This record gives sequence, C-alpha cells and structure tokens, in this order.
Amino acid sequence: MNKNELISSVAERTGLSKSDTASAVDSVFDAITDALTGGDEVRLVGFGTFSVAQRQASTGRNPRTGETIQIPASKQPKFKAGKGLKDSVNG
Repeated sequence: MNKNELISSVAERTGLSKSDTASAVDSVFDAITDALTGGDEVRLVGFGTFSVAQRQASTGRNPRTGETIQIPASKQPKFKAGKGLKDSVNG
C-alpha cells in the first residue's frame, strides 16, 4: 500500500473527502517527524512505538573496489510493533 492508497482507504472508512483525509494523514506524518526530530518517542498503544536510535561510526568496505571507508555516526528512525499489531498480523 502506498500513500495514495492509504489516503483512499482512510477516506472510504471515515467518509471524509480525499483532500481532507490527505491533510489529516500528512499532519500525522508531520507530527511524528517533529516529535522524532525533537528527540521524543511516539507511542501508539496497541500499534507500536516510533523512536530514534543512535548508530555509531563504523568502518565499511566499498564492494566495487574493496576500498575501506569510514561510515559516520548517524541517527536512524525505528519502529517497534506493539502487541495489538503483532497479534493482528499473526491472527
């Protein structure tokens, strides 16, 4: 499912127009992004938790040339599924 399909599905379930639904979906994504950028977690009980993990600098290898390269430290967004979502998928 891509973003447009998600918007169509939510619009159909809620009875909202697609433009209103697109605004709502974009607002949810923006709110999650803003929270993660600010260093917060987003916990949606029964669905999952969005958080930011710090990835340490490491040494890698260019597969094409075999040359050793330095991979800088970075922050990575991550998602951990909650029990309700896991149960629904495995149900």
